[in-house]
Amino acid sequence: MKWGLVGLLVLAAGLTAAPAALAKATQSTNWAGYAVHRDGASFRRVSARWVQPNASCAGGQPSYSSAWVGLGGYSPTSDALEQIGTELDCTASGKVVSSAWYELVPAPSKPISLAVQPGDVMHASVTVNGHQVVVELDNLTSHQSFRKILHTAAIDVSSAEWIVEAPSECISQYSCQALPLANFGSITFDSASVVAADGKAGTIARGHWLRTKIRLTPGAQRLIVSRSSTDTAGTAQPSALRSGGSAFDVTFAAASAQSRPALAREARVRAAYLEH
Repeated sequence: MKWGLVGLLVLAAGLTAAPAALAKATQSTNWAGYAVHRDGASFRRVSARWVQPNASCAGGQPSYSSAWVGLGGYSPTSDALEQIGTELDCTASGKVVSSAWYELVPAPSKPISLAVQPGDVMHASVTVNGHQVVVELDNLTSHQSFRKILHTAAIDVSSAEWIVEAPSECISQYSCQALPLANFGSITFDSASVVAADGKAGTIARGHWLRTKIRLTPGAQRLIVSRSSTDTAGTAQPSALRSGGSAFDVTFAAASAQSRPALAREARVRAAYLEH
């Protein structure tokens, strides 16, 4: 949930100059999960289900995480992203805070009045038709739902994503800081599906598109928000796909001392707004 994907570092050996669309795996400062995309293709709907995790919180420093599905934002030139998901944060006192939100980048995220507790089974979807966006989030445990129809000028439907993210604090579109990643343990996405604009549907692995596995790694580069810094101090690794390409896990791990980014000496970016 953020200003585009972030910087893409191709991991496949021998593809040092390959374009992002050909990458099979990339690194990001704030995304972990999968994206599907294809030159000339566009997507109409993305959906998935997950169980809201329970964070391992320690007092001292607040930390943040979110799980979402969305359309757009993967391309290095993207300036829009339509997404909806849940948040799981730790306060400075070690308290777990669970919530829900949606976001149409470049606008800031909006909170959703839908109660979400660790252990709740969530189902989310984003559907785009022209400049109309329908975001839906269902709490299958409490049998409560949120649905909103929105209209926006900025639309990107060139990709679809299933992501766990370290949110960012921003004071402008071009000045953001990825926040410390909360220890969410592990999140399982299942029932992941996508529908292309031509009506063809499939899973992450089974469809007429390419897929990219994204690992959250402190120190990786961002793309659209070029003047950004990173505080994540944690990594998140997606598993291999299973269940015909409709399911995978994303697992948290503490960053090693060698991989943790040096923190800026100046005051941290504070307070403007939260971005996913």
